[in-house]
Amino acid sequence: MPSLFKNIPQSPSESNVKQKNFLLIPRSERRGFFVLFTFMTALGWIGGGIASLALEKILRENIPDYFVQNELLWFQIAKLIATSLFALIFAADQSIPLNKYISGWSWMFATAIGWLVGNTVSTAWIAYISSMAASTNQISPQAAIFFAILPTAAYIFSGLWLGLLQWLVLRKQVKCAWWWNFVPSISYFFISVSILFISLVQNFIPAIHRDITLFLLTQGSTALILAVIPAIAFCRLRKNNYQ
Repeated sequence: MPSLFKNIPQSPSESNVKQKNFLLIPRSERRGFFVLFTFMTALGWIGGGIASLALEKILRENIPDYFVQNELLWFQIAKLIATSLFALIFAADQSIPLNKYISGWSWMFATAIGWLVGNTVSTAWIAYISSMAASTNQISPQAAIFFAILPTAAYIFSGLWLGLLQWLVLRKQVKCAWWWNFVPSISYFFISVSILFISLVQNFIPAIHRDITLFLLTQGSTALILAVIPAIAFCRLRKNNYQ
């Protein structure tokens, strides 16, 4: 016999409970999450950047005796150590607002490793592309445009590594998380667009303040994009236990 209660409409309270159960970030918590995630991401970007630059400077100024004859190798190692510190601080700050919804530790390690891999790959590709352009004696206008766009493309696609590592964490707790693989690349695309826009308007900035203004605009827009786009994406995720 069909249930008499099957077609009874849900009360608003029951609907809200059901909605809260299937959304990773409940609607009532989205604003607070968005603000906190944006703040912590920006804090991680600034704090991690300052800490990594300071550490790299210290390592460069204190070369071990073993590397005295090979300073270039030591500088590369110092750069890797400093980048690792940045990635860890950046990921740790992001994991604080996320710890309520997913495993903060898993997110921290996945983001740090993904950032390191992506940064290493993009740096290697950009260096290779630059060496190819420099070794070419005569470059046509079309080739010049190609070599100008290619490093940006390498930077954008390097985000797939970060997205992949983060997806490995999210896929265990949310439904249909495959599209997260592309979220960092989307962020990198908008970062590239913002940097292009800033470069186009730099001549309108007084020369005496241009360098510091460009630095602040570039770093600020980068931190904001790295926070806003993932925060919006998190609000679209649904839990695996939704029925």
